[in-house]
Amino acid sequence: MARFNFYDLNVYSVPEGKNTIEEMAALARHFCYKGIAITNPSKSCPPEKSTLVDGLEVFSGVELNVENASKVHGLVGKYRKMVDIIVVRGGNENINRAAVENSGVDILSNCGSLKDSGLNHVLAKSANDHDVAISFDLGDIISQRGGRRVRALSNFRKNLKLVRKYDVSFILTSNAISYYDLRAPYELMALAELFGMSREEAISGLSTTPEKIISKNRPSANYVFEGVEIVTDPSKAALLNEGDDV
Repeated sequence: MARFNFYDLNVYSVPEGKNTIEEMAALARHFCYKGIAITNPSKSCPPEKSTLVDGLEVFSGVELNVENASKVHGLVGKYRKMVDIIVVRGGNENINRAAVENSGVDILSNCGSLKDSGLNHVLAKSANDHDVAISFDLGDIISQRGGRRVRALSNFRKNLKLVRKYDVSFILTSNAISYYDLRAPYELMALAELFGMSREEAISGLSTTPEKIISKNRPSANYVFEGVEIVTDPSKAALLNEGDDV
């Protein structure tokens, strides 16, 4: 069976969450994650620096939680070079639009979970055009019961249809505010099945898409743009000069 590197890119720590980075990282490592991103809201404290905790990568991140969509662009510009992951907390259609129209945004979260679905055809197409991933915040399924849980599942189903139709990148996250909220990757996959997501899609949301986001914001020295790197191996360069495929 293929082995995957799993990531949860929307996790809180103190002071926004209830546990320290070290405590969150210890449990994430126990759950066999490769890395997590600490995305405390920009208003709560300065972003944490990326670090390595007992072999687990802890990526720096920030959640932009604004009331006015006009502030999104300026805040993205402020934090883009400071953190690995920028998340915009949506829910309001104007804020959602500002997020998916900005290529500096990595992830749009809280997009139609407990509210009426905040994603539509126009926003989904824009998210694809600007390479903004949609987050399925599974903490809404974990923490809610009864009608509220049913509503969250219904809205996730709507969003899943849209990301499939417009080939939008997406992630799965626990959206954990304490280590009691963290879930192992295969538990999140099982929860995603409740609203129709396939196993392959769930793996992509926990592995392929997070790795793509991380690589985009931490390019290698040979990176030019997506899909293009400088070839430094002399043997490969010689083959290219001869017109051969490598």
